[in-house]
Amino acid sequence: MVVKLDSDWRNWLAENVDRGCRVETIVSAMVGAGFEETAADSAVKRALGGETARPIAPEPNPEYVYDECPVSSDNIIHAHDRDVRVLTRVRRPQVVLFGDVLSADECDRMVERSRHRLKRSTTVNGATGADETIANRTSEGTVFARGEDEFIDRLDRRTSALMNSPLDHGEGLQILRYGVGGEYRPHFDYFPPEDPGSWQHVATAGQRVSTLIVYLNEVEAGGATAFPEAGLSVTPKKGDALYFRYRNGVGQLDPLTRHCGEPVIAGEKWIMTKWMRLRAF
Repeated sequence: MVVKLDSDWRNWLAENVDRGCRVETIVSAMVGAGFEETAADSAVKRALGGETARPIAPEPNPEYVYDECPVSSDNIIHAHDRDVRVLTRVRRPQVVLFGDVLSADECDRMVERSRHRLKRSTTVNGATGADETIANRTSEGTVFARGEDEFIDRLDRRTSALMNSPLDHGEGLQILRYGVGGEYRPHFDYFPPEDPGSWQHVATAGQRVSTLIVYLNEVEAGGATAFPEAGLSVTPKKGDALYFRYRNGVGQLDPLTRHCGEPVIAGEKWIMTKWMRLRAF
């Protein structure tokens, strides 16, 4: 059982009180993470200045504010050990398409290293926070721990530099394979604040803030990454990478970043994904 409200938990508590989350939801998340209920309730009351537990009135859906994108504005970005070209920038949502983030040989090496480790992909259950397999996500995947070996460390450092985010804020590199018919229906990469199960995932390192998808092979047909609300679709090209940011400097989450992996029509699709967090992961 958790008995100490350390700095990470205090930061998490302040962030979610400021965001306007329901007190009952915060207390429930803390209990689920191991706090005794009365201790969690007292902590929330202190964060509210001594008020009794009650729903906090949220702001009426304020419009997302597009502040400055962290990615360098240069046309060619030096990302640790490689110069990367910027192919396209989109302002709303904040999307950047990069060319040749990985060489063809690096893409092939990543695919071959992953084949024997693949397992059916999971997603987070919004109510419980547990990982589960669902029909909306038909892929196989694996994760390489950050800095697992020299090759993985080099890719971690390159992607972190490209995203202009601290190395220790990044999750491990996730590799996914989609066969014919494989898809990931529209979803957000961030953990929805309204879902009770999200809190255990953001308690320590905070919310996800941005994503980089690296395409590891040429897809014969289909497999595009699409943003339905933004009317944007990106066709996979081996070695290229798609960056998008969904949390701004004041903690808002961008609804235009709802995206999907469209069904693979022919061939297969391999991608490598890097997610960045608000704090050290």
